Amino acid sequence: MRNQTSIILPSYNGLELLQQSIGAIRMYTNEQETPYELIVVDNGSNDGSCEWCRIEGITFISMPTNSGFPRACNKGMRLAAGDSLLLLNNDVTVTHGWLSELTETLFSQAEIGLVGPVTNHASGKQQVSYPFSSLQEFHRMAAEVRSKVELASEPVMRLIGFCLLIKREVYERIGELDERFTPGHYEDDDYCLRARMQGYSLQMCTNVFVHHEGSVSFKRSNPEEVQQLIERNRQQFITKWQIDPACFI
Repeated sequence: MRNQTSIILPSYNGLELLQQSIGAIRMYTNEQETPYELIVVDNGSNDGSCEWCRIEGITFISMPTNSGFPRACNKGMRLAAGDSLLLLNNDVTVTHGWLSELTETLFSQAEIGLVGPVTNHASGKQQVSYPFSSLQEFHRMAAEVRSKVELASEPVMRLIGFCLLIKREVYERIGELDERFTPGHYEDDDYCLRARMQGYSLQMCTNVFVHHEGSVSFKRSNPEEVQQLIERNRQQFITKWQIDPACFI
């Protein structure tokens, strides 16, 4: 029996992005090869997101207000039935074969606990600079990357939560995202560190290239406030672990 993945998509007033993201999942994921379930966690949107999910037959959780990324992910993970849990931003567009490659890597070795792809927009090692000027060119580039990259994955100390695949046993062992980092930033750094402390390794799939708009929800906020949030959560990470998260980038 093949492993099932629960894809958890937090969303806030991003119906168009959500439709594009789920459309790509449906188009580029072979459900016979890699079965999956979709769980949308709507953070109090007023743009018709829940109504669209209902029409599409997509499982969704409707939150009364915007509770932030960590809490939304935790709500979705509690409902998830999969052998692996995939946290996916609603501004990510996936590509052909993405989930099969990520899943194969995740279950290739017992000690691997988390895996993630490379992308055009991220912090740290997961950001790559493959050229493209349109979504069509992006998909061609992703296919080229998948066919030509010799090293399918490499170990890393940190993975970003925009597209993060987690083995269920890791979730059951170390628990949920730490909601002290609400509404977001450094909750993924924290989760990666906790996984590594329990002996799990992290793998970056260099042959899986996905498109990421990047920080769409935070871009709606005042830039100074966002920077203050990032610094506040960085300090919370340092207080919790007595180490600067920059050491893992």
